Amino acid sequence: MINVTKTFLPPQAEYNAILKRAWDAGWITNRGALVKELEEKLKAYLQVSNIIATTNGTLPLQIAIKALGLTGEIITTPFSYVATTSSIVWEGCTPVFVDIHPEYLTIDETKIEAAITSKTTGILATHVFGNPCAVEEIETIAKKHNLKVIYDAAHCFGVAYKGKSIFEYGDVSTCSFHATKLFHTGEGGALFANDSELFNTLFYHHNFGHKGPESFQGIGINAKMSELQAAMGLAVFPYIETIIAARKRVAELYKNNLQVTSLMKLRKGTHWNAPYYPVLFETETKLLSILKLLNNEKIFPRRYFYPSLNLLPYTDKKSCPISENIASRVLCLPLYHDLSDDEVLKICNIINEGL
Repeated sequence: MINVTKTFLPPQAEYNAILKRAWDAGWITNRGALVKELEEKLKAYLQVSNIIATTNGTLPLQIAIKALGLTGEIITTPFSYVATTSSIVWEGCTPVFVDIHPEYLTIDETKIEAAITSKTTGILATHVFGNPCAVEEIETIAKKHNLKVIYDAAHCFGVAYKGKSIFEYGDVSTCSFHATKLFHTGEGGALFANDSELFNTLFYHHNFGHKGPESFQGIGINAKMSELQAAMGLAVFPYIETIIAARKRVAELYKNNLQVTSLMKLRKGTHWNAPYYPVLFETETKLLSILKLLNNEKIFPRRYFYPSLNLLPYTDKKSCPISENIASRVLCLPLYHDLSDDEVLKICNIINEGL
């Protein structure tokens, strides 16, 4: 069976050796030594100002909305994972969808201003498949209209844009360390913010609002990463460069052997991390026929992202024709560290013959 992704598991003895430190200390959660060590390693590797490790990648979005005091309408993209939209609705705000750029697949920055109303308080945009949004243009718009900016950077571990970590852009950036990601802690995620006061607010929000053991700075929730998760992250961390290089090798094989090309155009100045390999078919019918051929061979790519989020039942279903069209025709092919050349070529041959 070849799935769309496969979790990288470090040697179990290495994980157990790190985990033993938590056992010996008798400290399993509440920001133990392993969490703090992981944060420091990631901060150095990613070249970011600060980081808060969290228990998953969705709570950071909800915490960011809360910490920035967003209310009313939040402009967002319809081409993302459901967590982007659901977090807005969960926090009592209204998602206002702006269609995407047909090549970069990120929110179309030229259409944002037309969607701004007196109720708009923020922009929540997604860097898609490791491809950055037009961050400079979005920052200009946000400053002009006094809006806050959150980036869902779930796919962006290790991505840099114009020589700077993608996590350094916006008021807040978030990331996912889910088991399907190229860096993972089993379940997990992170929050990033450059402003020290905002970072402090994010920090107490992620830990029940604690200001010391017996006082509270404000409202909070439990988003803390456990020592068990951090141990996995510390065990995976030494292999990051190997993982990314292996994934780029697979992506290059697809590029050189498929008769259908990668859907996505990388924004100039992007240091890419090869998190996904999306391809676009001429029609949804053709996609479904190719998908059936692959499934018959026990190969399981993913329709990612599908459906376009503006069609979710708890949204106003505003038309976003570019996102809807691309979402209906895009397929992410299997991509992981130990996918063999023979397996990649088999996938290519099945697709090419079915076109």
